[in-house]
Amino acid sequence: MFLGFQIQKLDISFEPGMWQFEDSEIYSIGMIHPSHSRHSGLSMLSSVSQFSGISTLSGCGSPDQLDRLPELPAAEERRLRRAAHVLQQRLVLRQWLATHRLQHAYTKLLSLDVSSLEDVYWLEDKTARHVLEPKDFGTWSAARQSLPTGKEALQTLKADLWSAVVKNSKHQDAWTWGGMLVVSVSVCGLVTLAAMTQPSLAPEAKHSLLQYVTGKYLYPPSCRVEWGWQEPQVVGETMCFTVLCFQRNGQPYPICDTDELTVMISHGTRKITPVVELGSGDPAQANTARVKFTVRIAGLYIISVTIGGASVCGSPFRRRFVAGAVCARLSRVGRAHAAIVCTAGHNKQLYIHPRDQYDNPAPLANADVSDFTAKINLLGEEIDEKLSSMATFAYDSVNQRVSMSLCFAAPGIYRASVYCGPVLLLHGQFDCIVLTASDTATVSRNMSCKRHGVCYEARLADGKPRRVLCCLSPKQLTVKDYILKFIPKRITSFRLCPSTKLILAPREPGTGPGGEFSVEDGVQPPLKLWAPERDLIAATFTHLLLANCGGEDTFKNKQDFFYSELRKLHARHPHDKLGVRVLRQELLRSSLKATKHFTRADWCKNFDVTFQGEQGVDWGGVRREWFSLLCGQLFDAKLGLFVSFHDSPGGLVHPNPDRPPHLKLKHFELAGKVVGKCLYECALGGSYRQFVRARLTRSFLAQLAGLRVHYKYFETDDPELYLSKIKYVLETDLDSTEGVDIYFADDVYDSAGRLVATHELLPNGAAIKVCNSTKLQYVDLLAQWRLAVRCRAETDAFLRGLALLVPDNLLAAFDETELELLVCGSGELSVADWRAHALAAGGGRDWERLLAWFWAALHSFTPPERARLLQFATGCSQLPPGGFQELNPRFQITPAPNFGALPTAHTCFNQLCLPDYDSYEQLVKALLWAINEGGEGFGMI
Repeated sequence: MFLGFQIQKLDISFEPGMWQFEDSEIYSIGMIHPSHSRHSGLSMLSSVSQFSGISTLSGCGSPDQLDRLPELPAAEERRLRRAAHVLQQRLVLRQWLATHRLQHAYTKLLSLDVSSLEDVYWLEDKTARHVLEPKDFGTWSAARQSLPTGKEALQTLKADLWSAVVKNSKHQDAWTWGGMLVVSVSVCGLVTLAAMTQPSLAPEAKHSLLQYVTGKYLYPPSCRVEWGWQEPQVVGETMCFTVLCFQRNGQPYPICDTDELTVMISHGTRKITPVVELGSGDPAQANTARVKFTVRIAGLYIISVTIGGASVCGSPFRRRFVAGAVCARLSRVGRAHAAIVCTAGHNKQLYIHPRDQYDNPAPLANADVSDFTAKINLLGEEIDEKLSSMATFAYDSVNQRVSMSLCFAAPGIYRASVYCGPVLLLHGQFDCIVLTASDTATVSRNMSCKRHGVCYEARLADGKPRRVLCCLSPKQLTVKDYILKFIPKRITSFRLCPSTKLILAPREPGTGPGGEFSVEDGVQPPLKLWAPERDLIAATFTHLLLANCGGEDTFKNKQDFFYSELRKLHARHPHDKLGVRVLRQELLRSSLKATKHFTRADWCKNFDVTFQGEQGVDWGGVRREWFSLLCGQLFDAKLGLFVSFHDSPGGLVHPNPDRPPHLKLKHFELAGKVVGKCLYECALGGSYRQFVRARLTRSFLAQLAGLRVHYKYFETDDPELYLSKIKYVLETDLDSTEGVDIYFADDVYDSAGRLVATHELLPNGAAIKVCNSTKLQYVDLLAQWRLAVRCRAETDAFLRGLALLVPDNLLAAFDETELELLVCGSGELSVADWRAHALAAGGGRDWERLLAWFWAALHSFTPPERARLLQFATGCSQLPPGGFQELNPRFQITPAPNFGALPTAHTCFNQLCLPDYDSYEQLVKALLWAINEGGEGFGMI
């Protein structure tokens, strides 16, 4: 069996020497595969060889020589490259046999379908004995054993053998000068005819030689872009630009779908999808393509326009978009959600952040601050123009913000409102506690005091007045009564967090420095007090609240502060390894048993997790899998510890007040400890970072952060109740609508729909009818009952476990959205972000092809599949708040030596190992199989 060229009316076969021609009447020439009797290459190869300079058999099998061939139809090019690949493999095999003096066995090996060095591996000795001479078998066996086993070493050997083939071909010119002349003369006429109809020799496009000579084909460098706006353009509008397409000779070219016009618009790692409209009903505009897109975020955008993979003239383009006019509704005063404390006669500076309607920082034209005004009055009195004039404004063009200075002449409680035009700014209304210089010094001493807290005397304002003690500590405000007039006993306490409100009442004229105030947190009944040092209590409370929650810092600053404080808090606890042995089949029970007696110091250690019966060594990956699986069970609604309201489609889970009997409060404590452990590991950073796999309700997160629960949480947590009842109550005129009787009570039903109890939201609430003036109070009380009070025991147990590692005052710095980002990380897996921050360790054309397939597969995956792939490679399906950029170690993709096998991963190093595959479909199938069937467990391969 021969591999050769078939020429009509004769056969040209090759030997180690030259090719020989026996006839000059040649009509076509083609490459012959041993398994085919017909042409499987290209007709007119003789004409192609004349232009490309291929004159040896090795040249037909060289990829670099094939790259010099003219443009060919896709199907023909694939057939040619397949035939060239087979030829190259067989030439390498023949050279290897010649190296070991076994070239006479070449034909016999072909009869066994051994056509490459890879096939030599799989040829069994008993099969080889039947075709090889007995004297050759020993040489064959030794040569076969000398073949390298690694993929890279084998590729190196094949490259050396191919170099030898090419070197020998240069000394054995297969084409004689006479043969070249005969071929050239014989096919000259056919070449000329084929050039008019077949793809031409021009590499720029697929067109005939006649089109190439005349320039009548689409030429991307001749195409240009016309912009429909002037720079810089304001954000928010729908932008449109036009791509004008021309031929190489300058004539318009009618663009269509097959010309592969591609427009990519990016802002950093963020991609914008444009709308592309090709051609027009007007024949004069058939060469135009209109591109439309909308920009919401100011900044620099990169616009890349390509046709058939080639860039048009000037691409990529850079276009800058700027913020629009100031939108008062979105502009805000930079301050904490509390009162501000000032000193009489001293300036207090605040900052106003102007924003446009898309929340971009908006510069002020000509630094004009005349639109910003402040209205100030003493608490309980009318607006005082003289006081309002104390506020002055100045523009900071570098930071694009307005600075506001306040200076009060006398101490007292003032209320300030900041406006932009007639609109009140966000956080623009606040109380100002103005102290004397001596009182300011007292508050400073209170804050720096090393004692547990500071105490002030007060009197209860409700009922019979009695003397109480109001104690302030970094964690809570406690009100204590006196037994026998000198032994304090706690009456109640309020958590020091944003949900606890200290409401100051207007001071009666001539009553002195004291005053009345009330404390409420939205859960327990409010408490009214009168204190002679009320302003000092309010100022100390505000300072402690700011120390717990921070000021107007961004989430990044809050997160850094949180991690820093958490590390300092546990600095004395060593991070040594501590063994934790669990059973995968009973993960929750075995984990609770293994950690039951752990102290705070134990929870601060580095867990060395072992799954019983498995052989994985924990370098971080097993520990992360344990965290991931345990959180998945603790917060899974099927377990019953946390459940969703009415099987909410959002899947948000909430503590279950009607949990099964076998689930105790200690399970909630374990959940809190695990979340605290994850937060502490995140504070340590690096490979210790671990996030919680959970989708918690906003109301539960708000309670963890110490925020007040209100009716708006129903919209996300319990949308069924919100649409059926809350929205109806808010939109209905309860005073004039007949037949609508709603009372301050809520009925409790069991799972079978039977009425169990009626809970009164107010004392004697079942007899108090809801009216228009009290509907907001009713829906808020309903939210506090259903979302907070019913599960108070479970939430407190969770907080006890969480507080073992994370003080609640540190959590109070965040709102519910920020807290979810802190605890759970980023749930959105952006392929663009993934690709921008991934590290690829391979090289070469095959590796680049494999990477392109991988990213294309990732684009086609569903979000759960992407999360499973991330968990397969890193041990966790969640990302740090900053996305892949903060993943440590970085996500890595490396080539694997085992061709066609399943992908593998080293979760300790966030590394994915990809073997090579024959096709994109094989890669997708292997990835899905690996992440769906092999995503859990550590066993020996």
